Amino acid sequence: MVNPASKRPNIVFILSDDQGPWALGCAGNDEIVTPHLDALAAEGTRLENFFCVSPVCSPARASLMTGQIPSRHGVHDYLTELGVGPGAPDYLAGQPLFTDALADAGYRLGLAGKWHLGANDAARRGFVHWFGLEGGGSPYLRSTMYRNGHREEVNEYLTDAITADAHAFLEREVVRGEPFFLAVNYTAPHKPWKGQHPKEFEDLYADCEFASCPQEPPHPWQPTVDGVAIGGEPDVRAALVGYFAAVSAMDAAIGGIMKHLASLGIAEETLVIFSSDNGFNCGHHGVWGKGNGTFPQNMYDSSVKVPAIFHWPGQVAANTVRTELLSAYDIAATILELAGLDPTAFETGPGSSFAGLLATPGIRNAAATADRAENAVVVYDEYGPVRMIRTRRHKYVHRHPHGPHELYDLAADPGERNNLMDDGGSHPELAGLRSQLAGWFLRNAAPEFDGASLPVAGAGQHSPLSAPLGCPDPLGAFTGPNWDGV
Repeated sequence: MVNPASKRPNIVFILSDDQGPWALGCAGNDEIVTPHLDALAAEGTRLENFFCVSPVCSPARASLMTGQIPSRHGVHDYLTELGVGPGAPDYLAGQPLFTDALADAGYRLGLAGKWHLGANDAARRGFVHWFGLEGGGSPYLRSTMYRNGHREEVNEYLTDAITADAHAFLEREVVRGEPFFLAVNYTAPHKPWKGQHPKEFEDLYADCEFASCPQEPPHPWQPTVDGVAIGGEPDVRAALVGYFAAVSAMDAAIGGIMKHLASLGIAEETLVIFSSDNGFNCGHHGVWGKGNGTFPQNMYDSSVKVPAIFHWPGQVAANTVRTELLSAYDIAATILELAGLDPTAFETGPGSSFAGLLATPGIRNAAATADRAENAVVVYDEYGPVRMIRTRRHKYVHRHPHGPHELYDLAADPGERNNLMDDGGSHPELAGLRSQLAGWFLRNAAPEFDGASLPVAGAGQHSPLSAPLGCPDPLGAFTGPNWDGV
């Protein structure tokens, strides 16, 4: 951890959109081309078991910003209404964000890319620069952004436009004395895929077998439109080419950002974090999509695990892979502690800093690291009334009020193929898992925001919880074009 008396680090937080944990070369995928992210991991620490808080974008992003779960911050599904203009609600209004704490400590804040938490055109407190996407998703070749409140039509490849804005922010801020925080929120590799990405990156996969994305028989819970999975596209091979190309194009852009930090002479004093909002299935388990790729919503590891890499020369351990079970609700406190700030205000919910796990051996607090490693054995996720508890050995998914429920022995069945709830047998660990799950939500949920009884069907959230939430028809949002929900 950084000494609070020393100069605070700059922070570049890079977030991808819908990137499965399998979609990285350094995670073991030898088909996808991600040399710059692989190098980032080789020079930093990669988290092998890092989980989103909800397997859909808006609640996952709200949890990253607040350190709280959806049943406390009130965002339970992706946001469907137009999120710009005078009447657009801020879904996190009145709730502390970790960026508030950075602003109070003198950081200058910037955003380039997707926000998708309401009022997407309005800079939040402490942000001196805001280049925000109009909604939750967009074509890559035609997008609408808001630059410091002013609408701007972008016709260049969206990944490049976001990256160019990030470069400009770095150039402006490097000459100042204050530390900066820059959120680079890509839409990659979110759909659309076919015909959307530069040829140089599509060509990388012209002969790819895509063995890392086996096209299994369609999941019985997966809704379709005209025979096509809601989270996919009709041309499956073109979709796979586009998904992989989107990741590789983003990887190249990240390589450019890292090179720019070095050329500005600030690489050594900049903490770089890479992660994604939620996972994704490209045929895995017979699903195209994330949690709302099925109804009932799924909690497969491919939906709820995400890539996570921390990089800070001399402060974060290099060439290291941590296997503790960690969650995105820990991120806010972790960033603050790495910046030498008090994280406790963001440890009032389930999250707590895991900065001690990241530190180089020479500065690591052995006692704190051992304590965190010992306790970081349970992760909880939710998607409205769908709740999951996942330990190192077991995963239990409970669906209020009537199921279906799932129980997996991950030691014997890491691929989550055998739902033990189907065998009608007695499972001695089930009562304990259910008790832990219920007790955890009882401690951490706010009754007025608790999603257990809400009609969250994976079809989008139309308004804050002070107004009617969700869509009672689970397929209601899938009858027409929809960039983000699927």
